[in-house]
Amino acid sequence: MNATQTGIISGLILGLAATQGFIAFLVTLAVGIIGLVIGRVLDGALDLGDMFGKGRDK
Repeated sequence: MNATQTGIISGLILGLAATQGFIAFLVTLAVGIIGLVIGRVLDGALDLGDMFGKGRDK
């Protein structure tokens, strides 16, 4: 699945959540962002060591 298809599906799901209420929209958005970060880490496109630092470098 490419980025365009993923974006369309995410938009549809967020649209459904928005019809249920604002809190449902925010929860769906937050879970989507968490899923995006986890997916990018698993794909190797995002390195958490670079974001938070290694802790040993000075």
